[in-house]
Amino acid sequence: MTPRTALVTGSSRGIGRAIALRLARDGAAVAVNYRERRDQADEVVETITRAGGRAVAIGADLGSAADCARLAQSARQALGPIDILVNNAGVFRKGDVADFDFAQWEAMRSINVDGVAHVTRAVLADMKARHWGRIVNIASIAGIGTATAGTTFYAATKAAMIAFTRRFALDLGPHGITVNAIAPGFIATDMAKQSGADFDAIAAKAMMRRVGTADDIAAATAFLASEEAGFITAQVLTVDGGRTDFVAHA
Repeated sequence: MTPRTALVTGSSRGIGRAIALRLARDGAAVAVNYRERRDQADEVVETITRAGGRAVAIGADLGSAADCARLAQSARQALGPIDILVNNAGVFRKGDVADFDFAQWEAMRSINVDGVAHVTRAVLADMKARHWGRIVNIASIAGIGTATAGTTFYAATKAAMIAFTRRFALDLGPHGITVNAIAPGFIATDMAKQSGADFDAIAAKAMMRRVGTADDIAAATAFLASEEAGFITAQVLTVDGGRTDFVAHA
């Protein structure tokens, strides 16, 4: 495998952490991005370097275009030109149309939507220069339309990410860059465990009768970021164990 450099946003814990560790295991140098949890990001870096890999922790607020540009530049200086971008960072604010606190909309949209565009733009020069790149956006089945109350506005941001995926793929395909999305179902991260969600009830909605793990998403990401996925682009890979609770099936 050709040595690659990956930037994984929001990778100090949960799904992002699992993706960073998996890409490092597959031979990539990894920039571990965090916003507030420097100690957890440092732990991810330490885990990678202990295993013989290369990694660096870089803090950035993805709601800021300037910070996104600095993030990419810092990763480039520390590890080399960026070949793989995983847009994983995201925030969730609960609410439906009748009760959503619109003061929270800007914070959620700035990370889940604007941040994806800003970081993607910041890495394009590296990928275009080598006519090779992999961009994987971690969306959600909410963006496809699961029937889960309280997720309406979050779902809108993830639907926008899915739209970005397809349109960025159209723009970047001639440069040898693939752009795909993964739509995870319910994943048993520490955050999910602290939410009080009923894991058994959620598992019952899936054909596989279980909730997902961060490693399930990391495995799918590793494939889409690999050499083998070079003829796959503009796709949304649902990794949800076969969830059946959708608003519409058209």
